[in-house]
Amino acid sequence: MECNKGFVKNIALTAQADDAGRRLDRILRKALPDIPLSALHRVLRKGLVAVNGKKGNGEDRVPAGALIEITLKETGALKNQNKPAVHKQKPVSVLKKTAILWEGEGLLILNKPAGLAVHAHAASADNLDKQVQEYLQGKLPPSLSFKPGPLHRLDKPTSGIVVFALSLEAAAWFSALLRDRKIGKRYVAILEGELKKNQTWEDSLTRDTKAQKSFIEHNKNGKEALTTVTPLKWAQKDGEDYTFARFDIVTGRNHQIRAQAAYHGYPLAGDKKYGEQTKGLFRGTGFFLHAAELEFPNEAGINPKIPRIIKAPLPAAFAMTVNELFKT
Repeated sequence: MECNKGFVKNIALTAQADDAGRRLDRILRKALPDIPLSALHRVLRKGLVAVNGKKGNGEDRVPAGALIEITLKETGALKNQNKPAVHKQKPVSVLKKTAILWEGEGLLILNKPAGLAVHAHAASADNLDKQVQEYLQGKLPPSLSFKPGPLHRLDKPTSGIVVFALSLEAAAWFSALLRDRKIGKRYVAILEGELKKNQTWEDSLTRDTKAQKSFIEHNKNGKEALTTVTPLKWAQKDGEDYTFARFDIVTGRNHQIRAQAAYHGYPLAGDKKYGEQTKGLFRGTGFFLHAAELEFPNEAGINPKIPRIIKAPLPAAFAMTVNELFKT
């Protein structure tokens, strides 16, 4: 990049495999995050972006290996941007307190501990995504526009399986399976009450984003929430009944299991947000909800190198509570 008398010329970027087929404007936004969006739109309108020597349009699809050249005529647009976002960094060998269940074929599958957010609410906060980015430093081929990231949600208090994509191809493949409801997701939790028989909960959920809470409201504004519940063990402690249950979820709504369990009369033990009260044994502990299994479909097109079923062991505190309460 050449600087001279108030203008910057010739930022040169090379599109990589994970950039192939993506729009030029989106590649620029990812590769040059410190340049204001208005400045990027301006240089595109003025014809100051070239792809393989030809004027680039924001909607152009960029092939792998393409040379992208950008001319910026004002240093103020850069905001101290000295080079593209892709660069080598010192690798970090392990994830803190997070077990790797599987790594390969463009996927990183982790057993997230309870209490760790997947994404940050503040730049300085510890979170799973931040740990993964540190873990992957220097390990992946460079990309201008693709950044490894989680492919589904898991609440901060919930432990268990979270899948990260390490390539654009794997992200598209896994996301398509999720969209087509071909991936099985199984959770386990401790419920208040004695749930004796299998149940199927088919409800309509709405979300109050301000309260960060989901509600069962059977109206046209809600989204389908479908869960199958299988009781596994029962116990009584200090006059209270408890059930250790498995949940097979078809949909993946925010707080789906927590909201449905409470609505159907079996709130998660210790869940203050959705339960009426926190009873003796779980006072001060919070609730136990764990994403225990992920199952890929047994059909053509599924990568045979990836285990068909991924299992995540229970966290120590959860396992101890189950053993003590249900005498396992």
